Amino acid sequence: MSVTVRVPAKVNVQLAVGAARPDGFHDLANVFLAVGLYDEVTVAPADELRVTCEGPDADQVPLDRGNLAARAAIALAARRGIEPAVHIHIAKDIPVAGGMAGGSADGAGALLACDALWGVGASRAELLAICAELGSDVPFSLVGGAALGTGRGERLTALETGGTFHWVFAMAGRGLSTPAVFREFDRLAQGRRIPEPVASPELLAALAKGDTDALAASLSNDLQPAALSLFPELADTLEAGRRAGALATLVSGSGPTTAFLTRDAAAAEEIAEALRASGTCRTVRTAAGPVPGATVL
Repeated sequence: MSVTVRVPAKVNVQLAVGAARPDGFHDLANVFLAVGLYDEVTVAPADELRVTCEGPDADQVPLDRGNLAARAAIALAARRGIEPAVHIHIAKDIPVAGGMAGGSADGAGALLACDALWGVGASRAELLAICAELGSDVPFSLVGGAALGTGRGERLTALETGGTFHWVFAMAGRGLSTPAVFREFDRLAQGRRIPEPVASPELLAALAKGDTDALAASLSNDLQPAALSLFPELADTLEAGRRAGALATLVSGSGPTTAFLTRDAAAAEEIAEALRASGTCRTVRTAAGPVPGATVL
């Protein structure tokens, strides 16, 4: 017997970042949108816990107990007094180390899959509590759709969306460390007062109405200057997308993936082709959202 869960990538349509807290984290107003790029996580009984992975950049995915999927299995097993003897297989399609929560998606997917495999029947609240222990983006990977994340991003409020938004994502030639980007944010912020992070009313209204133009006008990412400071070449990718006709451009989360909001699916394909031809990125994908979160297949 095995259980497979499909889990989506995310883009941050707003990422407002507060000052560093005493615990080293930052308070956030993080507006997540789940988009149709997916990993599939399959769990099956085994003699011991092991992780395998296939797909683009699978060689960059850790296969030890530090992998978020493995940590999810261990966390659920510990709460129920179960031995986490499972084979976790990850079929990757979400970019690795790209700021699109691929690792978090795998954690949420493994958690839901193990819950089903073991017949645990954990409540949604318990699953979300485990997700929050695993990482700031993991709860949203479970929930999907659109949501506002507060605290360090783990406290979620579901958001209404009135339509589908079409995106192009350009993957860079190398990764960016999320902790390094936050450290650079802190360095760049030295000497100035950082306001409390709040969700943009205009952005929330644009999502609720399904208004692509209004969303384009209100996208923001407080980590973008830090990402560009560490990875200046991303500016060339953003400019290539602007020239190709994207309605708005931004670095996705902590990067280095860049995101381009487009009018519709046809425009997304045109902009994707232009980005591929620009020589400013490694690979390009199109996707639309919102889509559901982790789902047992």
